[in-house]
Amino acid sequence: MILQPPPLSLYVHMPWCVKKCPYCDFNSHGLRGTPPYDDYIDALLADLDADLRDFGEALEGRPIETVFFGGGTPSLFSPELVARFLDGARERLPFVDAAEVTLETNPGTVEHGRFDGYLAAGVNRISFGVQSFDDDALRRLGRIHSSDEAADAVRKAQDAGYDNINLDLMYALPKQTLDGALNDVERAIALAPTHISHYQLTLEPNTAFAANPPPLPDDDDAWAIQEACEARLAAAGYGQYEISAYARPDRRCAHNLNYWRFGDYLGIGAGAHGKISDANGVRRRWKTRHPNAYLQTPGQPGRIGGDTVIDASDLPFEYMLNALRLIDGVPLADFAQRTGQPADTIAADIAACVARGWLQDNPEALHTTALGQRFLNDVIGAFMH
Repeated sequence: MILQPPPLSLYVHMPWCVKKCPYCDFNSHGLRGTPPYDDYIDALLADLDADLRDFGEALEGRPIETVFFGGGTPSLFSPELVARFLDGARERLPFVDAAEVTLETNPGTVEHGRFDGYLAAGVNRISFGVQSFDDDALRRLGRIHSSDEAADAVRKAQDAGYDNINLDLMYALPKQTLDGALNDVERAIALAPTHISHYQLTLEPNTAFAANPPPLPDDDDAWAIQEACEARLAAAGYGQYEISAYARPDRRCAHNLNYWRFGDYLGIGAGAHGKISDANGVRRRWKTRHPNAYLQTPGQPGRIGGDTVIDASDLPFEYMLNALRLIDGVPLADFAQRTGQPADTIAADIAACVARGWLQDNPEALHTTALGQRFLNDVIGAFMH
């Protein structure tokens, strides 16, 4: 039984984008006409109302610490609509002071002057899906913006008053060289964001790239790119705190940290996933994926795609899938606090990972070694039974 509930976040899924990228396996849907943006905000608030009723006592007295608008492309929604949702959420739930509120943004969909509106709406963190500053690479990735447009969008956000900005960069791109990857990092650093997400392109099932794989760097070249970019980011003052996340001091993404520390989060919107801890254990709920189906049942049981309590035997793997991504590790005591299981449950698995050189020999913490970080999937898999 989980005695102390973890921090609580709110994830809001905005499912539409201008065009589906060939590498993307997220629940995103290319535009065909004008989406029913207003109706979708109504459906989100109805979804939130229903979740609050369904989860009841499990949420009592727990404030929202972070909000994350993901997609899709949330910046397709006007500042006024984002404000209407946030105002409605605050009427229904307590928020901590200065709660982190992030909006994912595609540089190719932001109109001049809108950043002021998002800031006024309550969004205090912007995340740009830049992916690369190489125009040829952007075309191969199916992105709708150019490198200059991306840089211009970041500067506009800064001019509007944003001082907490993330840039998403991908590496090991089709035909990418080490110099090309380092140039992307240099261009990002020059814009002085507070946070950089730097992650490897992978071929996900059911994507256009999986069906017709482009020429990608091999594993050795990808590793060389990762090491060189990590070193450059560190030299520029961006501390790595998670496998693919780098931040200025005190600018780590609080929302993602809550995920990685196995915190709780309400997930609303088409295809959104949530996780809530209660007296029965750890419960996951996800919403129906297609926006049209989601909109047809606002706040009704039909909006739910699935709902389950995680089996106790799966909790160690679920916990490690998140926590071991953190470079500094987590206190071993957090495992019991987040899962309701004693640390003895995983003692043999920890010992096996220490023997392989994947985890540090520390009885107080779960902390991967450099070798463990490189073979993280194997480390996490050791806790699957």
